[in-house]
Amino acid sequence: MSRLHDALQSLSAAQLQGMRRGIERESLRATPSGALAMTPHPRALGAALTHPHITTDYSESQLEFVTGVHDSPEACLEELLRIHQVAVRALGDEMLWVSSMPCTLPADENIPIGRYGTSNVGRAKSVYRMGLAHRYGRRMQTISGIHYNWSMPGLDSERYFALIRNFRRHAFLLLVLFGASPALCSSFVAGRRHELHQLADGTMYMPHGTSLRMGRLGYQSEAQATLAVSYNGLDGYAASLHDALTRPYPAYESVGVMNPGGEYNQLATTLLQIENEFYGTIRPKRVIFQGERPLHALRERGVEYVEVRLMDADPFVPVGIKPQTLQFLDVFLLHCLLADSPPDTPAEIAELGRNQHLAAAFGRQPGLKLERGGREIGLQDWAAELLDGCAPIAAALDALQGTQAHADAVRAARAQLDDPAQLPSARVLDAIVREHGSSFIAFGRAQSQQAKARLLSLPFSATQQARFDQLAQESLQAQKDIEARDTMPFEIYRQQYVSPERLGLGRHAVAPDLATV
Repeated sequence: MSRLHDALQSLSAAQLQGMRRGIERESLRATPSGALAMTPHPRALGAALTHPHITTDYSESQLEFVTGVHDSPEACLEELLRIHQVAVRALGDEMLWVSSMPCTLPADENIPIGRYGTSNVGRAKSVYRMGLAHRYGRRMQTISGIHYNWSMPGLDSERYFALIRNFRRHAFLLLVLFGASPALCSSFVAGRRHELHQLADGTMYMPHGTSLRMGRLGYQSEAQATLAVSYNGLDGYAASLHDALTRPYPAYESVGVMNPGGEYNQLATTLLQIENEFYGTIRPKRVIFQGERPLHALRERGVEYVEVRLMDADPFVPVGIKPQTLQFLDVFLLHCLLADSPPDTPAEIAELGRNQHLAAAFGRQPGLKLERGGREIGLQDWAAELLDGCAPIAAALDALQGTQAHADAVRAARAQLDDPAQLPSARVLDAIVREHGSSFIAFGRAQSQQAKARLLSLPFSATQQARFDQLAQESLQAQKDIEARDTMPFEIYRQQYVSPERLGLGRHAVAPDLATV
């Protein structure tokens, strides 16, 4: 603990005050009955291709809200709230589905893929999603989550990777504390092998589950399981990603880039089509230039921030996440940064994969054991160690800001671990059983309607509405402008975009005439 204390003392007040964060929140559009909305992206929300704050993720029916960068959790959530408010006003009788696990889904092939217009970059975004459909199925892509983007001044790539290694080691704690997807609609697993129990007709669950979204039914891939990506440094990480982006994968080669009718099946037949296809609980990130591949940006200029990807949406909160959760995340990320972070090994990487499954599927099971360094350790014991390490970091942040918010967040985490019935996943299951006849869809529908009513009841000025109306109109015009400028045939665009040369170092890797997918 003294080494952690010394590391904490080494951070300046300016660094701690310089922490920045932003949020990306995904949510399906659902009908009043709790089925996936099959309507196009609402025109009142502008163009998904070019709007700075409102886009779509995988499906045309899956909204994604993106905040700017903020110096406090409160400011970040204030902007997220405004984006939600304008969205629900444009939805008519539809609603934002509050759960990370999807509403009632149609047959897999009927789930609409995101549409982004006729430009090359718009077509590429849709072809990429078609590739995901062929590789993993469309249902898996309708899972929705919350991503937390975080940075602190004065960190180089080496320190960000040290943070990432510890985050991956300790991610089980976040799954237990904030996982809120212990149940799902049986339409999600129709025709698939699974380990779920039946709660009632149409509802499947894990009795001690925390986050099915992050378990074996969620963002998992047998193909990607062959990637033992190391996080010991930028060079090794970049080499692993480069290999996956350039190595042909037989199963995807059999699908082909095009079908016999001349329609595109995927962008490439490599193990990964593009960088974003690589699943992980956390990613090193860098803001990219026009026409630049994300991997090139990382290699050229280093890590700028991390993207935390394992947070479930909280169905009891209209915007999906509470201020206290962000305060805990800030403390947790600082702990990951400051604690000793030895290099990872293939054995540890495999161990962490097993721990993630255990925490996601059985995280509230009394006496659950995880693996650490080849030995068993009780989840509760390991969690208590981590919270002990978080306490002085929370105290330092509170002293700097004149609050008790961070210490309160750590205390709340400890209280929930001591009484697992208070964890979000337990509260979701309890509400499903007690209030909604053991129906996941009935629970999701009721919470989604409640969230919509709450968002509509909050003040939203004409000035705020006018600002978003202007953003929507500007985004529609921006999409038209991109489409008007396109002269390159799409096949040439595709070949140039996935070219291995664009993943390396040097100016030649940036193509100004290629918009980034």
